[in-house]
Amino acid sequence: MLKSFDDLLRKARNCGVSTVSVAQAEDQEVLKAIKMAEDIGLIYPILVGNKSKIEENAKVVGLQNYEIVHVENSDNVALEAVKVVSSGEAKILMKGLVNTSLYLRAVLNKEYGLRTGRLLSLLAVYELPGYHKLLYCTDSGVNVSPSIEQKKDILTNSLLAMKSMGFEMPKVAALTSNEMVDPKIPATVEAASLVEMVKNNDISNCIIEGPIAFDVAFDSNAAKHKGIDSKISGDVDLLMFPNIETGNVLGKSWLHFNNAKWAGIILGASSPVILGSRSDTADVKINSIALACLTSN
Repeated sequence: MLKSFDDLLRKARNCGVSTVSVAQAEDQEVLKAIKMAEDIGLIYPILVGNKSKIEENAKVVGLQNYEIVHVENSDNVALEAVKVVSSGEAKILMKGLVNTSLYLRAVLNKEYGLRTGRLLSLLAVYELPGYHKLLYCTDSGVNVSPSIEQKKDILTNSLLAMKSMGFEMPKVAALTSNEMVDPKIPATVEAASLVEMVKNNDISNCIIEGPIAFDVAFDSNAAKHKGIDSKISGDVDLLMFPNIETGNVLGKSWLHFNNAKWAGIILGASSPVILGSRSDTADVKINSIALACLTSN
C-alpha cells in the first residue's frame, strides 16, 4: 500500500530508468522537473523540439544528460515526439510547450500514434491529509459525460494501470449521490451496471460497490447507520466519478482547502501519456512522471 507520493517515488525508482519523450521541450519548468526526475534515477529524457532553444534552456536548469530530436516546425513536434514512443525508443510521452489539442491529436494519429482501441481517460492520484493512503480517481479531465460503455473503458484503463503498480484487488467506489438505483438519476443506473460487469468478468478483477454516496464510501459509521454492509467503506482505493464536473470540482476543492498533493496521467494509449499544465508545480510534474514510470512496466 502506497501511503504517500514519497512511497510512490521510491517504488518508481526501484523499477529502473524509463526513457521519456518530451514534446516541444524548450520550457524551463518542464526541464526542471525532467532534471529532478533524472537526478533521482527515474528517467532518461529524449527532448523533441528546437535544438538551440532546448540547449539554451537545459543549460539554465543544469540538465546535461539528454538526447535531442530536432524539429523545426512546431506543428510537427507532437507527432515526432509520439513517433519516438511508438518506435520503442521511449516508454513514456510527456507534454512540453506544445498545444494540448495538437498533442492529443498526435497521440491518436492513425499511422504513428498510440491507439489501443480504448478510450483515453485521466487517472488522478491524490495524497490527502486525513486519508491513510493515496487515493486514485477517474475521470476528472478528459471525458465530460461518459456513456456506460465509455465508463467501462475508463474503469478498465485505471484497473490495468493499478495492476501494473501492484494492486491485486482494488476497492472501487462508483460514486453517485445516493445508494438507490433510480432511473431518473442515470449515474445510479450506470454504477449498478458497472458492478454487474465486474460480476460477469467483463471488467478486470476488483471489489466494486455502487451506486454509493461519498459519505458511505469513506465513513464506515455512515454505512452502518444506513444499514449498508460495505466491503470498501473507509478503505477505497479508486473513485469512479459519474461525470467530469464531479471529479473536477472535488479534486480542486481538495487542492484548495485540504492542501492535498496530486499527480495525473492519461491512460488508454499504448504507453502512459503525461498531459500536465504550465501551472503545475515541479512536485506535480515529478509525481506524474513517477506515476507514468510505474504504469509503463
